[in-house]
Amino acid sequence: MLLVVGRDIRDVDQVFKALADGTRRLFLDRLREQDGQTLGELCARLGMTRQSATQHLDVLVRAGLVTVVRRGRERLHFLNPAPLHDIGERWISSFDRPRLAALSAIRSRAEELAVSESVPTYVYVTYIRASAEQVWRTLTDADLTARYWGHANVSDWQPGSRWEHRRADGSGTVDVAGRVIEADPPRRLVITFGSPGGEQPPDGDSVVTFRVEPNGDIVRLTVTHENLADETALGEISHGWPAVLANLKSLLETGEVLPEAPWEMAPVGRSS
Repeated sequence: MLLVVGRDIRDVDQVFKALADGTRRLFLDRLREQDGQTLGELCARLGMTRQSATQHLDVLVRAGLVTVVRRGRERLHFLNPAPLHDIGERWISSFDRPRLAALSAIRSRAEELAVSESVPTYVYVTYIRASAEQVWRTLTDADLTARYWGHANVSDWQPGSRWEHRRADGSGTVDVAGRVIEADPPRRLVITFGSPGGEQPPDGDSVVTFRVEPNGDIVRLTVTHENLADETALGEISHGWPAVLANLKSLLETGEVLPEAPWEMAPVGRSS
C-alpha cells in the first residue's frame, strides 16, 4: 500500500463520486488484495477493456484514492487510503477522538518513514518469442541458467526450499542463495536473494519476483527486485539484470547466447 504525502485537503465531492460507483469500489478491492498492479493486470482480473478501466482509474486518481507510479515501462497502481481516513476524521473524530488521534499519529509516522527510509526497487520488462513453459524452464533449469547466466540456479523450486546460484566454472562456489517464497509454474516465481552463508542485512534479504505473462506467441517477462539495501545495490542490479535477461532472450529465440557476455560491458557512462 502506498501512502501519498504532501497534498492539500482533497475535494471531498470527488472522493464520494469515485466511491459511488460499484466498479470503482471493485478496483479498490482488487488493489487492496494486490497492490502495485499494472493496467493490464487489473483489466485481466476484472474482465474489462483497457478503455473502460482507464476511465474508472482516472476518476480514482483525481480523487486521490489511487496513485500511479512509473517503474521502467510500466505504470503501477497503488491504493491510497488517506482520503478515506481524512473523511473519517472530519465526521467521526468528535465521537472517537482519542482512537483516531492515535491512528493519525501512526499514519504520520509511516509517511515520515516512507519519505526518509525509502527502499529502492528495480523493475525490468522484456518480451520474448517463446511459450510460458519455455521461459519457466529457462528460469529454473540448472543447465540452462548456467548457459546464459554463468551460474547454475539449483533448487527443487518448492516453496520454503533453498536455492543456490552456483558458478558454472566447475568450482561449485555459491555466490548467492536464498529461499523460494512462491512458485506457481509457469506464471510466477518469488525468491529471496541473499548471502550463501545466511547472513542477513538489517532489513532482510532482497526479494526477486519473476512474472511470466503469455500472449499468443510471445511472453512478457517482468522481473521485480525489491528491498534493495541502498542506491549502490540498485546501480549494480540495474546493470546486471538487463544483461542476464538479454542473454536469456537470445537463448530462447535463437538457441544460442550472445557472442560476448553482456554483463562484462561497462555500464553506460563508464569507460571500459
